[in-house]
Amino acid sequence: MMSYVTNFRLHRSLSFLAAVAFLSSFTFFGCDNEDDSFEVDRTWTLVWEDDFDGAAGALPDASKWNFDIGTGWGNNQLEYDTDRPENASTDGNGFLNITALRENFAGSAYTSARITTKGKFDQTYGRYEARIKMPTGPGLWPAFWLLGSNIDDVSWPQCGEIDVMEYRGQEPNIIHGSVHGPGYSGGAAITKAFGFTNDRFDTDFHIYAIEWGPDFIHFLVDDVLYQVIRPEDVTGEWVFDHDFHIILNLAVGGDYVGFPTAQTVFPQVLQVDWVRVYQERN
Repeated sequence: MMSYVTNFRLHRSLSFLAAVAFLSSFTFFGCDNEDDSFEVDRTWTLVWEDDFDGAAGALPDASKWNFDIGTGWGNNQLEYDTDRPENASTDGNGFLNITALRENFAGSAYTSARITTKGKFDQTYGRYEARIKMPTGPGLWPAFWLLGSNIDDVSWPQCGEIDVMEYRGQEPNIIHGSVHGPGYSGGAAITKAFGFTNDRFDTDFHIYAIEWGPDFIHFLVDDVLYQVIRPEDVTGEWVFDHDFHIILNLAVGGDYVGFPTAQTVFPQVLQVDWVRVYQERN
């Protein structure tokens, strides 16, 4: 089994830029970690992955992924999410393309896709990561996120939601990591931005990850730690001690991003190289 070792140290007295500048020639911006000092040293063992090695035009592996079909999703999203290869398929070169199209379909002006591991892979805690290249343009809303697998029993936001990565297409140099739960959902989510001043997320692939345990969720981009959330940081009940499943989607419009504009050229593609999940080795 593949193992992954992480080790980070970040001090509040240092600026975020000073703490991570040695990692890249790019300039990062973000907020300081809120702990006076923070140290992590963990070893993770790979337990689930998809490298999207299917043939060109093939649907995602049905043993790993479901399709959520429909529109709106409680966020006023404009696209109709389908299970068609036109909207989600492997390209024969090791990538999954989730494609947003401008077309009239089932009463919607756009189509896209939303895939989920619910009932096929659900896990409590671990390191979740994906290597992704973003689309670009106002009104695009791609996300790599986790949703509590008890949602059918307790509904949202009691089930909990962890947004490993959300992105507004009109802000191509910024991503966001967030959690939602009872008392801190929607516009009141606990969230933080991470971004570049000299680069964009739509021009290359980056690795978006969380490391999640009983009393912490760490958010990372390219192994740069930019946010730590603990039970005392949320403004309501901590609901992150049960199974969650993975969701990948590319929304068009919605409360978080607004409408597409003339600057938004279709089709747009959320390109995923791989998704991997690890458990901590004791």
